Amino acid sequence: MTKLVALDPMRHNQLKVDAAQVEEVGADLHMLPVVISEFRELVVEYPILFTKHEETGQFQCIALLGFEEGENLFWQEGKSSSIYTPLNIARHPFFLGQDQQSEGNYVVCIDEQSHCVSAQQGEALFDESGNATEYLNHAQSILAELLQGEPKTKSWIDNLVELELLVPLTLDVTFENNDVRQIKGLYSVDEDKLNMLSGETLKFLQQSDSLSAIYTQLASLGQIYALINKKNQRLSQGSLWFKASGE
Repeated sequence: MTKLVALDPMRHNQLKVDAAQVEEVGADLHMLPVVISEFRELVVEYPILFTKHEETGQFQCIALLGFEEGENLFWQEGKSSSIYTPLNIARHPFFLGQDQQSEGNYVVCIDEQSHCVSAQQGEALFDESGNATEYLNHAQSILAELLQGEPKTKSWIDNLVELELLVPLTLDVTFENNDVRQIKGLYSVDEDKLNMLSGETLKFLQQSDSLSAIYTQLASLGQIYALINKKNQRLSQGSLWFKASGE
């Protein structure tokens, strides 16, 4: 159960966050929203793809962590095996909420019911004078990066949609025993369409910092093989292969 309240140095001066438990938040997530500013870190380990929001139908950018609901292949033996922790995991147990006193402003909130929050052990949030500790300052910088990154990422996605560069990606994963799983609902940049864009359009994408993000997303597709290898290791049986194809 989640209980979000505005962070207050008077109310929360005794609270601590066990940083070792923060990553457990993503233990059962098979995909996670990401922002464009973290692409360079993500590409080292994660496939960066797109999905459509179930309610709005709008595209969102995600890191793929597993092939089925509740499966995070980076979570092994009670801890994360990843080098980089995506921002939407690292920010926990903190969130941003709308400031009801001032429209357009945000306040830092904390989930008081989070498993990584206690008064016994972990990183203090405030010092004896009620000032934010280095740990809390770092958490606030993560929230700021997400706040700034979300509209930039949306603008980037809007450009891709306008140029009709996003295409469905189907992952057909086959086990050695012929057990086949087909993962749908994912999208990627169409490299063939990208290569057919005019020089003027490519120049626009480059000047708007969109082109490097596109190439990073395409490069990240190679991490699907690494993700399959993680799945194969977890199953400890046979081998599997995949093919990605547009629908």
